[in-house]
Amino acid sequence: MPHSPDMTGKSVLITGASRGIGAEAARVFAEAGAHLVLMARSADALRDVAEPLGAETITGDVADYGDVAKAVALAEERFGRLDVLVGNAGVIEPIAMLDEADPEAWGRAIDINLKGVFHGMRAAMPGMKRAGGGTILTVSSGAAHDAYEGWSSYCASKAGAAMLTAATHGEGAAHGLRVMGLSPGTVATQMQRDIKASGVNPVSRLDWSDHIPADWPAKALLWMCGSGADGYLGQEIRLRDPGIRAAIGLESGA
Repeated sequence: MPHSPDMTGKSVLITGASRGIGAEAARVFAEAGAHLVLMARSADALRDVAEPLGAETITGDVADYGDVAKAVALAEERFGRLDVLVGNAGVIEPIAMLDEADPEAWGRAIDINLKGVFHGMRAAMPGMKRAGGGTILTVSSGAAHDAYEGWSSYCASKAGAAMLTAATHGEGAAHGLRVMGLSPGTVATQMQRDIKASGVNPVSRLDWSDHIPADWPAKALLWMCGSGADGYLGQEIRLRDPGIRAAIGLESGA
């Protein structure tokens, strides 16, 4: 893509890489020449994504700091440093009204969507600072800024991750770190199928044709690694913005 940076020789860690946006991002970054470390909980699904790309894999849970630290260490040991962290892993469950939500499941979503983002940042930042820079990207959501019934854990965790991304920029910019978030809008992935099946809130009633393909946010994440995104450091890029889509080289509409 003419709008995207050349990633030849750069190392990239993508969490939640076994499906959806994470899997598409792996393919897009591989096409751009990146060395990849892919992390997910499902070993079989992860292997299916990684093998055609020649990517390194590590099975683990972002809710466990030790698992994430091992993934970062693998990238640093295998490729000398970690250049890009894509904090993509996330869950929508539990989809439930707050007064009926299972407390354990609710807390699990916080562990993955919020603490999982922190774990990636905490593990990656020391090495990036020693190397003089790096890029940390968080996959956010419109739910970080707008409340939807039945999604209290998702909205709360995504809002926390958005603030965490801004805070990380504040602490990391002086050390050469590029930190920002991507709000992709609704994407045609399994998560949207789960949302539609729930029948809860207006998002579940969207037509499938309203959702953008998963390679659009993947291409946006690649674009965010280049200088064209420098004006958005510490902020959240919204893929619904026609100007952003044009800058990335995506089609208008959808």
